[in-house]
Amino acid sequence: MSRDLNAGRSHNIKTDNSSLERVEDVKYLGTTPTNSNFIQEEIKCRMKTVNACYHPVQDLLSSSLLSKNIKIKIYGTIVLPVVLYECRTWSLTLREECRIRVFENRVLTRIFETKDEIRGEWRKLHNEEVTDLYSSPNVVQVIKSRKIR
Repeated sequence: MSRDLNAGRSHNIKTDNSSLERVEDVKYLGTTPTNSNFIQEEIKCRMKTVNACYHPVQDLLSSSLLSKNIKIKIYGTIVLPVVLYECRTWSLTLREECRIRVFENRVLTRIFETKDEIRGEWRKLHNEEVTDLYSSPNVVQVIKSRKIR
């Protein structure tokens, strides 16, 4: 990768009898480094991957047969590592932070959903209630602490 955006545009690398084509981006170990180093596309791809990982376990996370501690362990071992993969290299904007927090709040709301005892109906919790119930730091705090570390 070159800092000069026009460097090597029309040139291919030749070795022995083969030629390697220059590409703008390539997926390497689950991430896609680009010439421009914009993280927005990487976050979008990561969130698609996380949603694909979350979809199969969403019924488990809303099941009344499992305890909340088991649901949090499922979230922490299956879903959260996909979100946090290579997060140390991200420079998050407020928009990306918000996108990641929305996903986390959606998952945690599903985990902590409760039945209203007066009405006997299921009710969704507000974000503040979810934050109070979830004792671990939120995902954005974890990302920032990993960057500092």
